[in-house]
Amino acid sequence: MLEAAKGSGVGVLDKSVAILATLEAGPATLAELVHASGLSRPTAHRLAVALEYHRLVTRDMQGRFVLGPRLGELSSAAGEDRLLEAANPILYALRDQTGESGQLYRRQGEYRICVATAERPSGLRDSVPLGATLTMKAGSAAQVLLAWEEPDRLHRGLRGARFNAAMLAAVRRRGWAQSVGERESGVGSVSAPVYGPNGRVIAALSISGPVERLSRQPGKRHAAAVMGAAHRLTEILRSHDPSQQ
Repeated sequence: MLEAAKGSGVGVLDKSVAILATLEAGPATLAELVHASGLSRPTAHRLAVALEYHRLVTRDMQGRFVLGPRLGELSSAAGEDRLLEAANPILYALRDQTGESGQLYRRQGEYRICVATAERPSGLRDSVPLGATLTMKAGSAAQVLLAWEEPDRLHRGLRGARFNAAMLAAVRRRGWAQSVGERESGVGSVSAPVYGPNGRVIAALSISGPVERLSRQPGKRHAAAVMGAAHRLTEILRSHDPSQQ
């Protein structure tokens, strides 16, 4: 259950924010919203449906509540997404260091979205277009975005996945993930987690390319570089957070 915080004095707003904060961790059923937010079931349902009307909340294929597209539109309109602003130079530096294309992924419900890229300028590439919607069932970035989830959400995410619980435990232990032909035949990737100021995994930083270059064990070659880049991005986000000052 979310810890009680000092309210703004506008009860309905504080309760709505509690629902959005709960969904920041991923999809949630009504029962999970009630448990995590501390709201009564009728109140949680009424506010979630109202937020859904305004596209701040939507539902996935299982009927669970997830953050809606309006939040991304508002973020873009504000013109100030600190994660993306900080990620671009780090992605380009990672691309130059490894010689492979770099990507940044965020989870959105049952999918992951490529929100930033740094393409390899020439040669064989694994081109992931900006804005591409990819599966959460395969690929090193999907492993990273799922590995640090709460246990119940983690086990739900494993249903139909190309990886298993033991593989995700190894990801948590070493701090990075790799895949070879998991999402697409002949393509390998290495990913590491990016943490927000609250200590939660908010994105996966990745490189990808043909197995002919990355080998069957791409982590041995590039894990240190990818983890270093993800750590630098995490530190930038923390340094710009007022609560960390």
